[in-house]
Amino acid sequence: MWRYSAAMPLRAREEPVSLGEGCTPLTELPELAHEIGIRRLWVKDEGLNPTGSFKARGMSAAVTRALGLGVEGLVVPTAGNAGAALAAYGAAARIPVRVYAPDTTPRPLLDTTRALGADLHLVPGHIGDAGKAARAFAAERGWFDVSTLREPYRIEGKKTMGIELAEQLGWRLPDVIIYPTGGGTGLIGMWKVFTEMREAGWLPETTTFPKMVTAQADGCAPIVRAFAAGLDRAAPWENPETHASGLRVPGPLGDRLILRALRESGGDAASANEEEIRAATTRLSYESGIDAAPEGGCALAVLEGLVRDGRLDRDSEVVLFNTGSGVSYRT
Repeated sequence: MWRYSAAMPLRAREEPVSLGEGCTPLTELPELAHEIGIRRLWVKDEGLNPTGSFKARGMSAAVTRALGLGVEGLVVPTAGNAGAALAAYGAAARIPVRVYAPDTTPRPLLDTTRALGADLHLVPGHIGDAGKAARAFAAERGWFDVSTLREPYRIEGKKTMGIELAEQLGWRLPDVIIYPTGGGTGLIGMWKVFTEMREAGWLPETTTFPKMVTAQADGCAPIVRAFAAGLDRAAPWENPETHASGLRVPGPLGDRLILRALRESGGDAASANEEEIRAATTRLSYESGIDAAPEGGCALAVLEGLVRDGRLDRDSEVVLFNTGSGVSYRT
């Protein structure tokens, strides 16, 4: 992703903290598009990033700046993938890392975080509870809190998904992007960079931006609920429950930015139940060869539902994001 350093927070002659993140495949699935009833469908497989998720992009950018600024230590709450990614990039930069994770986090993600040398602490509850513990530790020790949207650099790394997508499509954009949304930084970052690209001449001035669509689980759908109610803020979800741990974010800090992107783009927000997510995860893997995570399965289930309900134009070109690797969920 650092091929795009001209659009990134990198100082002159500064070397980024990189493990080879980015350049993930964009795979077209014509048979699945036909079965669903849309014109074209691609899957952007972020599960092939280091540590198995799109979180690598944001942590590469954040740790690069932390190293440049002389940060003593880094702390983060996680639903799983962010903690593993920060552990990896902290190790590469030789910066100490502490991670707080819910005790229900998938075991492979916890094992990866430990294996990469992070100081891992499990807490009862959800990622909001982990966030409270992380902020308390940051205040006590003076370490930097790398929580979602509590610093500006993770968004800068995530926005490279949008640049890369445009490049892979021949410097154009699809009609629709379906994005599994927990904290929402990937969606926010892409929506931000589309304007930057057009203003910089990387995209034609006549480029129409994609409709951005949030995919969430029925058991934790604060953005879907707020979008349907016409609100500009999302109230925290009560008792969040879903096996797709990356979607188990009851109170995303970027709720206003997510909702604004959905509305500015003419997009949508929808959710799927646990059975639908499991079935769609299996279908995506079987029909593409992509080792899909439940978050990617959720995106496919939401796409199918929107087409079935007449909420998505059947003539659309759609890009669906698989944000992590399915192996992270298998014990």
